[in-house]
Amino acid sequence: MTATKKTTLWEFFQSLGKTFMLPVALLAFSGILLGVGSSLSSQAVKESLPFLDNTLLQLLFLWMTKIGLVAFIYLPVMFAVAIPLGLAREEKGVAAFAGFVGYAALNLSINFYLTVNGVLGNAELEKAYGVKSIIGTDSIDTGILGAVIVGILVAKLHARFYTFKMPDALAFFGGARFVPIITALVLGLVGLVVPLVWPYFAAGINGVGFAISQSGPFGPFLFGAGERFLLPFGLHHILVALVRFTEAGGTMQVCGETVSGALNIFYSELACADTTQFSSSATSFLSQGKMPAFLGGLPGAALAMYHCARPENRSKVKALLLSGVVACVVGGITEPLEFLFLFVAPALYAVHAVLTGLGFMVMGLLGVTIGNTDGNIIDFLIFGVLQGTATKWYLVPAVAAAWFAMYYATFRFAITRFNLKTPGREVETKEAAIKQATTASGYNSDVILEALGGAENIVSLDNCITRLRMSVADMSKVDDATLKANGALGVVKLDEHNLQVVIGPQVHLVKNEIQHMMPAHQG
Repeated sequence: MTATKKTTLWEFFQSLGKTFMLPVALLAFSGILLGVGSSLSSQAVKESLPFLDNTLLQLLFLWMTKIGLVAFIYLPVMFAVAIPLGLAREEKGVAAFAGFVGYAALNLSINFYLTVNGVLGNAELEKAYGVKSIIGTDSIDTGILGAVIVGILVAKLHARFYTFKMPDALAFFGGARFVPIITALVLGLVGLVVPLVWPYFAAGINGVGFAISQSGPFGPFLFGAGERFLLPFGLHHILVALVRFTEAGGTMQVCGETVSGALNIFYSELACADTTQFSSSATSFLSQGKMPAFLGGLPGAALAMYHCARPENRSKVKALLLSGVVACVVGGITEPLEFLFLFVAPALYAVHAVLTGLGFMVMGLLGVTIGNTDGNIIDFLIFGVLQGTATKWYLVPAVAAAWFAMYYATFRFAITRFNLKTPGREVETKEAAIKQATTASGYNSDVILEALGGAENIVSLDNCITRLRMSVADMSKVDDATLKANGALGVVKLDEHNLQVVIGPQVHLVKNEIQHMMPAHQG
């Protein structure tokens, strides 16, 4: 049992990527508010739609724009809080609080270093060090990377000290209360080192950004294909965060401010009144690149899988495929479709990854400039159509139609030629293993729990957007067939103790139901 408690490097990076989803989810919603508010308050829209040009509506749109900036302005703080919150297994609230304490202590310590060394007040030195106001303190702008480092350090400190026992005289400061105390001290010391080493970190990230920029249109291809190739392993969030929020995604002057990261640049331009057109060098890594595959390609693949299913099984797989298409087109969530063919035809998934990368490259070459994160129909409307023809949104339907045809032809040929067992092509279904679900999630969570080896086999349990992520004591007790018969789209066994079960958009409800059943099973 000791081995199950040891976190492998693989599991750590998986868990780290999962913690990014909390701030990124808020970022996506904030982006929609910012996009709607800024577009409907623009002069061009007011001239074309005069009924929107009244005081109350314009105040509403301005308010939406301001609230939409919350995630963009405070994103590093959110990462510093979300990472220890997500990595902690106990006392999560303390971990999150310590994350904020650690981020504040880091920047106050950096401020101390800059003050003592005469940097503050010297405009030339301030520029050299990249000084900015961070949560009200003049500090070095370490961006998302600095926040991630803080989050990881705080998570490690929390795991080590949340049960720390102090002498009786100081017992009040022991246990969970000791975590923010040790965090302030440790991050305070780290803050003294940051000004000495940060230039080397920045140079490394800039090197990655330079390599991507020198790749020209091939850069977005590498990003788009790389994200898809990493997705089955749950490591795609690392690549995405690097390009969206650091110098690897480019650096640009927007409204007099130096902004780094493709998504940061886009949001800055969206909020800047002087912006007449978004930078294609930034948007080529954003929503527009996903649209050919998400709005056209994967629906084409779903139709091919439906047509290739046995006639007697088509009615059974129709709802599964249709729900996957809706999740993909409306929500930008692709795993419910991708995991239908990933395991039965890995080569077909590789083709999908390459075609996704080509979508990023083609949209960039066409000069489309649609930003945000999800690549769904909502992004297309808000960040494409509403922003005017300068975004070249009208090219998206044509490219998506071409990708629909390519995916449909490729998938139909591969499935029939190689007899791939995509949904509905099996001779017999496992109806005997399925019972009518009566839970809120629509899944047989009790059956899923038993198929995982029971409550006593689960060491840790969490979820991301579509997957249950867990560590188990004995992998041999996991019943793949029963899991798939009861709604799981795939089972990914990472090593002898860590696995993921792909459920779909309702995974959080399944996880909650399993957690509620576990005490009863264990008691």
